[in-house]
Amino acid sequence: MSQNVLAISEQLDGVFRKATFEAISQGRRIADSLGGSLVTVVLGNGVEKIAPELAKYGADRILVADNEVLADYLTDSYTKVVADIIAKEDPAVVVLGATSQGKDLSARLAARLNAPLAMDCVAIQTEGELVVTRPMYGGKSLADVVLEGNPKIIAIRPNAMSITEADGPGTIETLDADPGASVLKVVEKKLETGKLELTEADIIVSGGRGMGGSDYSIIEELAATLGAAVGASRSAVDEGWRPHSDQVGQTGKVVSPNLYVACGISGAIQHLAGMGTSKVVVAINNDEEAPIFSKADYGIVGDLFEVVPVLNEEIKKLKGA
Repeated sequence: MSQNVLAISEQLDGVFRKATFEAISQGRRIADSLGGSLVTVVLGNGVEKIAPELAKYGADRILVADNEVLADYLTDSYTKVVADIIAKEDPAVVVLGATSQGKDLSARLAARLNAPLAMDCVAIQTEGELVVTRPMYGGKSLADVVLEGNPKIIAIRPNAMSITEADGPGTIETLDADPGASVLKVVEKKLETGKLELTEADIIVSGGRGMGGSDYSIIEELAATLGAAVGASRSAVDEGWRPHSDQVGQTGKVVSPNLYVACGISGAIQHLAGMGTSKVVVAINNDEEAPIFSKADYGIVGDLFEVVPVLNEEIKKLKGA
């Protein structure tokens, strides 16, 4: 077995997801600690032109699996192609983002290869033995995990690890990928354009039951000022005020932004599990006993409909807008 690291990229319509750069940056750090090289994989159709971009994050070799069957993510096709690459490259570690696609792919690879998997990792210790840290019990505790067996598959939580540029040779190698005969097909694809993806956003402004209805205009205005994504609690989604794609929580999306602003959110454990690894949390709630304040770095007790507009104006002044 080599001491190399294999990082699996993720792209959508020819644009790499932010999670890709996080995975490759972390892969570079692991490879350096092991004394191996970093190999990255790009899958898709017509993706050879975007592959060189990965060299600036430290990729030594970039393997391009270009096939029209791989144009859209299909579980069986992607699993077969990546499993074949892993069998040939024999890496010590496989790294990818714990996005919706990454979670599906990593679990299937672990099952097919009988390999150990650590999901949704928020930290990796590369000095000495490789130790990964991941949340457990709905985010109530963090576990340090040592993976036994090879290859070790690590899916990292989006926004949990830094992106670092590091020049690499970035040698491009085009593979003769065989996706096999897929039993799946893409029936329809709908993309929300002009909207920040929650799991990749540096700043998120969320509204909960305290919004009192589907009018999220003051939340959206604050988000626009901050350059943030708009999120929602499960109660707001259940009421039909926001789409499920905006839900933050254990049954929604797990996020790790640099700043999380919770407006009118009480802070049920399921919600805290979805945003507990945020770097800074600001809570606005008129109930001073709301559980969200136990998680907040900064708390404002007050009516969000009075606080948020004032906060928005003050931020605009600071930004000179």
